[in-house]
Amino acid sequence: MTVLVREFRPEDAEATAEVLRAAIPFMVTTPEEIVWSAAHANPASAYKLLVAEVDGRIVGRAQVGLAYESGTPGQAYANVYVHPDHLGRGAGSLLVRTAEEHLAFAGASSVYSWVLDGPANRSFAERRGYRARRSAHFLRLALDEGTLPPPPETPAGVELATAADFADDPRPLFALDAETTADEPSDVGAELDDYEDWLTGTWGHPSLDRELTVVAVVDGVPAAFTAARTDRVSRYTSGMTGVLRAHRGRGLAKLVKAHSLHRARAAGLTEAFTGNDAGNEPMLAVNKWFGYEICATEVRHVRELGIG
Repeated sequence: MTVLVREFRPEDAEATAEVLRAAIPFMVTTPEEIVWSAAHANPASAYKLLVAEVDGRIVGRAQVGLAYESGTPGQAYANVYVHPDHLGRGAGSLLVRTAEEHLAFAGASSVYSWVLDGPANRSFAERRGYRARRSAHFLRLALDEGTLPPPPETPAGVELATAADFADDPRPLFALDAETTADEPSDVGAELDDYEDWLTGTWGHPSLDRELTVVAVVDGVPAAFTAARTDRVSRYTSGMTGVLRAHRGRGLAKLVKAHSLHRARAAGLTEAFTGNDAGNEPMLAVNKWFGYEICATEVRHVRELGIG
């Protein structure tokens, strides 16, 4: 048995999506999204999607790139997943090594990787020089069980809209996304300052559902939002929920997320997923109110290239 690692090709999309669904089933993805992401990556990201092949079958994948939106140069990521039926056969090791070689050549000095919080996964990372940092949870909510609470009352002076209402000019949503992203807990901060890049990578993302993405508007200005992504079949995931600093503490995050989830259920979606930093107590509390339950935990690991 020989493991081959190579770059992703569009015809690999279904097999690559299946690896991700098997390895991390609480992550919503589609073959179309995988092809689109590979084709539309910003050149500054040095993005690559690597696949591991055994006897012509794709058994692993690694999503690799530079964190080009970070204000700190040299930050990079390599998220590696192997199909559970093919663990322990060298695919993960070869994916990691190939990813690191690519990132080092692209100028990376530090590589971050999300690792499922289990003894085997963490041991795999630690043996390769990765050190644990912060953790984050995946959460799941069954939309088809009838337990979703009713939306809270909309505060006076607040109007609800959807992303579709901004189709002619989404720039106000870009401004909202930029401020809230800057405050999101992260080891690698992000600065959204390129509107054209945002139009391609966020607004134009094929999984973004603009009708389910709900926005709270105050005095004509978007003040809070929850971005909804779906597989267009049954699964929904929260891409991001954020509130402008001046409007926090008013319950707007809960408000927009509640209306988005109710819209999702009405559209026939049956499962909702989201992710929260383990230390983000406000959003964990909001999601607990909805009925989300933690279904898995990942730990972000980092390796300084050239060390160990």
